[in-house]
Amino acid sequence: MSPSVPLQEMIRAIRSARTQCEERGVIQRECAAIRAQFRQSDNGGRSHNLAKLLYVHMLGYPAHFGQMECVRMIASPRYSEKRVGYLGAMMLLDEKQDASLLITNSIKNDLSHSNQYVQSLALCTLACMGSAEMCRDLAPEIDRLLRASNSYIKKKAALCAVHIVRKVHDLGEMFAPAARSLLSEKNHGVLHGAVVLITELCERNLETLEKFRKAVPDLVQIMKGLVISGYSPEHDVAGISDPFLQVRILRLLRILGHNNEAASDAMNDLLAQVATNTDSTKTVGNAVLYETVLTVLDIKSESGLRVLAVNILGRFLLNNDRNIRYIAMISLQKIVGTDHNAVQRHRGTIVDCLKDQDASVKRRALDLSLALVSASNIRSMMKELLIFLSSCPLELRSQAASGIFIAAGGDVRDETVPNLIQLITNASELHCYTVHKLYRALLTDISQQSLVQVACWCIGEYGDLLLRGECQETEPVQVHEDDVLDALETVLQSHMSSPATRGFALTATMKLSTRITDNVDRIRSIVSIYGSCIDVELQQRAVEYNALFKKYDHMRYICFEYAGHCVLFRFRLSALLLCLFFPQVCDLLDLLGGSEETLQPSPAAGGTAPGLPANTASTAGGDLLDLLGGLEPAPLTPGLTP
Repeated sequence: MSPSVPLQEMIRAIRSARTQCEERGVIQRECAAIRAQFRQSDNGGRSHNLAKLLYVHMLGYPAHFGQMECVRMIASPRYSEKRVGYLGAMMLLDEKQDASLLITNSIKNDLSHSNQYVQSLALCTLACMGSAEMCRDLAPEIDRLLRASNSYIKKKAALCAVHIVRKVHDLGEMFAPAARSLLSEKNHGVLHGAVVLITELCERNLETLEKFRKAVPDLVQIMKGLVISGYSPEHDVAGISDPFLQVRILRLLRILGHNNEAASDAMNDLLAQVATNTDSTKTVGNAVLYETVLTVLDIKSESGLRVLAVNILGRFLLNNDRNIRYIAMISLQKIVGTDHNAVQRHRGTIVDCLKDQDASVKRRALDLSLALVSASNIRSMMKELLIFLSSCPLELRSQAASGIFIAAGGDVRDETVPNLIQLITNASELHCYTVHKLYRALLTDISQQSLVQVACWCIGEYGDLLLRGECQETEPVQVHEDDVLDALETVLQSHMSSPATRGFALTATMKLSTRITDNVDRIRSIVSIYGSCIDVELQQRAVEYNALFKKYDHMRYICFEYAGHCVLFRFRLSALLLCLFFPQVCDLLDLLGGSEETLQPSPAAGGTAPGLPANTASTAGGDLLDLLGGLEPAPLTPGLTP
C-alpha cells in the first residue's frame, strides 16, 4: 500500500483484512509511512496523515508518536490543519502528559482569534482536556468570552467554564456575574450553557447558592415560555419545546428550592402548570414529568402539589416501559415515609407489579409493598405477599419471608417466636445474614415485641458473627461491642418492652459475656441492676446470672456456649441452677471442684432434695454432667456454700 493513499483507501484496506494478523500488518505499514512523513520538514499532507493516525487510534492501536505533530498543527495558521490538530489533541493528549502544556499558549492566542470557529476549537479543547494549570492560566479569557456578543461563542464559553469550575473550585466566583447575565439571552444554546454553569456553581458553594436564589423568578419565566410556546421546528422534540433545556431548568430549581420557603413558593405555580400540561404519552414528556416530580418532592412544596406528583408516579406504574415503572417505584420508596397516605392510593397498582416478569421490578415492588403494610390493610396485604412468597424467585424468597415477618410486627401468635427461632437455628448458612438484618431492625424500631424478642435471641446467640461484619449477603458494616450493648440496654429500659422481651434482652446480654472480651464489666453492671427489679421473673434471672459472675464464673462459658435450640440452652442452665440451689445433691456439687473431702447433706434439708428419692441422689449428678458435656466431677472445697 502506497504511503500517500487517502484515508478512505486505508479504511477500505483495513476492513478487507480477513484475519487479525493481516489487519495488524496493514496498520503497521501505514504507521511506518506516517511516521516517516512526520519527520519531513516540508510535509504538505500533515492533516491527511494525522487524520489516518487518529483512525488507527480509534481501532485501539498505539498512536502516541503523533502527539508532537498535534502540537505543531495547532500552531499552524491554516484552519484545516488547526482543526485536525485540535481534534488530535483531544484524542491523544490528556492533562497528565507534559505535551499538553505546550499548547497552552496556542489556545490562548486562538481564544482571541477573529474567526469564531477557531475560537470554538480552542474552547472545545480546553473543556475536554484542560489541566488545572491550564484552567488557572486561561480562566480570565473564558470570563471575557462569556460577555462576548456572539451567541455561538458564549454557549461554548459557558460549557468551558463548567470544566474549569470542576477542575479549580476557587475560580467559580469569577464566573458568577457573567453566568447571571446570560439568563437574559434568547438563544437556547446560551441559556442551556448558562443553566448548567449556574447549577455547577450552586452545588459547590453555599454562598453562591444564596445569591442565585434571587434568579428564581427569571428561571420561572424562561420555563413558562417553554411550556406555553407554540410549535418551533428548531427546538421541538416529539411535541415538547426544547425538553433538554426544560430538564436542566427543573434540576436547577430543585437545588435552589431545597429547604427554602421563599424560593419554593415562587416556583409552585410553575411546577403545577408543567405537571398538568406536559404530554405523558411519549418518552420525552415523561422525562420532563419525572424531573418535575423530583423537584416537587425535594422542595418545600404545597401538599396538593405533592399529591399531584405522587399521582404522576402512579401513572408511571401503568406504563408499558419497565424502565419507567422501575424509576417510579424508586421514587415512591423514597417518599413513602413522608407521604404515606398519598402512596397508599396506588397500593393495588404496586401489588400488581409483584407479578412483573422483570426481576428488578419485582424486587422494588416487594420493598414498596412491605413499606405500605399498616394496621388497616395488614390482612389484605399479607394475603398478597404470601401468594407472592409461594411463587417468587429463590433470590427474593428470604427477603420476602423476613419482610413479611417484620411487617406483621406484634400481630403474631405467641408460638411464632420460638418457631422462628427454630427455623433460624436450623438454617446455619443464614445465621450471619439474619443477625445483621435483625440488628438493623432493632435499631430502627423496638415497638414490635415479637420481632424484638427474636432479634435479642439472635444477637445473644450469634453476636460474634455480628461483630465480625463479614456477611456476604449484606453490605459490610462495622459493628462495635458498645453499639450492641447500647441496643440491648435500650430494649431493657424502654417502656414499650414487655417483661418477656426484657427477659430475652437480659439473657442476650449475659450470652454476650462469652462472645466479647472488652465489655464484660459493663455486662456485669447491667445484670446486677436488675437484681432488685420489681418483676419477679426478671429479678430471678438477674440474681442467677449474678451468682454465675461472682461464685461460679468458671461455669459461665459452659452454660452460655452456642445453645443451638432454646430448649437445650434452658436445659443446660437448669442443670447448673440445680447445682447451685440444691447443695444436698453431693455429686452435683462435685462440678465445682476442690479438695477430696465430701460435703455432707445439711440436716435441715432432710438429707435429700425435695421431690427426689434418696436412691436417686447419687445418680442425678452424673446425668446432668452428661448434659454439660461429660465433665469429670471433682470434690468440693470444704466450707464452700452456694
